[in-house]
Amino acid sequence: MPTILVASYFEPEHIERIRALDPRLEVLHAPDLMYTPRYPADHWPGQFTRTPEGEARWRDMLARAEILYDFDKSNAADLPALTPNLKWIQATSAGIGEFVKKHQYDTRMPGVTFTTCAGVHAQPLAEWCVMVMLAFHKKMLESLADQRIKRWERFAARDLRDQTLVIVGMGNIGTEIARMGQAFGMRTVGVKRSIAGIAPADLHLDELNAPNDLPRALTQAENLVLIAPRTKDTEKMIGAEQLALMPKGAVFINIGRGALVDEPALIAALRSGHLRGAGLDVFETEPLPASSPFWEMDNVIVCPHSASTADRENARITELFCENLRRYLDGRPLLNVYDRELGF
Repeated sequence: MPTILVASYFEPEHIERIRALDPRLEVLHAPDLMYTPRYPADHWPGQFTRTPEGEARWRDMLARAEILYDFDKSNAADLPALTPNLKWIQATSAGIGEFVKKHQYDTRMPGVTFTTCAGVHAQPLAEWCVMVMLAFHKKMLESLADQRIKRWERFAARDLRDQTLVIVGMGNIGTEIARMGQAFGMRTVGVKRSIAGIAPADLHLDELNAPNDLPRALTQAENLVLIAPRTKDTEKMIGAEQLALMPKGAVFINIGRGALVDEPALIAALRSGHLRGAGLDVFETEPLPASSPFWEMDNVIVCPHSASTADRENARITELFCENLRRYLDGRPLLNVYDRELGF
C-alpha cells in the first residue's frame, strides 16, 4: 500500500477520513511540524521554519512518500530531489500551472502525476461573482459610503434580470456562475477554448462562443467574468481595445489570474467611467502592492485572492482526494489530471 504524506494543514477529522478508506494505508500526518493555519482551508502558509530536528523528520517523511496530499511549499524549490519515491501529488488548488512552471516540476518531475481540485471552489467563487454584480448594480458601495456620513440620498438601482453575463472560461466554475446567473434571470454567454459538440444549455448558457468570437461577446458584456487559466494564449487577453468593446457602465470581474488583464488599461477604463466597477480577486503582483491605485478606487472591490476559500473547503477537497485515492488503488484514471502541455 502507498505511503501518503499530508503536506498542508487539514483538520483531524479529514485525516481520519483518509485513513478509514483502507486501514492498510500509511498516512503520515505531523501537525507539530506544520504552520498554524490563519483561517479555514489555509494552504499557503508563507514563511515558517522548523527546528533542525523537525526538518530532518519532515524530510524523512518526504523521502518515504509515494503520494503527497498537497504540494510541500516549505521545500518547494527542492521537492523533486527530496521525493525519490513520489508518484502523485493531489493539489488543493485548481490553478496550479504557474506554481508548477515556476519550480519547473513539469520537467523536473517527469514521473509524477499532478491532479488539481478543479470544481471544489465553484460554489464560493460563483457566489462571490454574484455578490460583486449585486454590489455595483444595487449601489451597495454608495449606500455604505452614505451611511458612514449619515447622508440620506435616494436612488434607483438596476435589476440583474435581462442583463447579459459573459463568462470567459467555461469549466466547472464558469458553469456554476452561469447557473447562478440564469437563476437571477440573466442572459448568459460563454467563451470556451473548445466548443465542438457542446450544447450551450448543458453549461447553463444561452450562447457559447469560441475564443476568436470574444470581441463579439464583449460587445454584449454588461457583466464580464474572467475565469480562464493563465497560458501563453490568455496572457493580457483583456486590454484597452477589449475593454472599449464592453457597454458603458459594465461590471468587470476577474477570478482567474491577474496576468489575463492589462491592469493600467483596466484602471483607465474605471477612472473614465466607462466601466461601472470591478471586483478583483487576483492581481498581476500578489500581495497587491500598497502603491497600487486599486486600493483607493471607490469603484473597485479588492479581495486578497480569497474569494474561493470557504469554511467547508477542506471537506470538499478531502472528498475529491478520497475518490482519487480509490481510483489510484484500483488502477483507474484519476480525476482532474494536470495537462503539462496546456498548463491546466
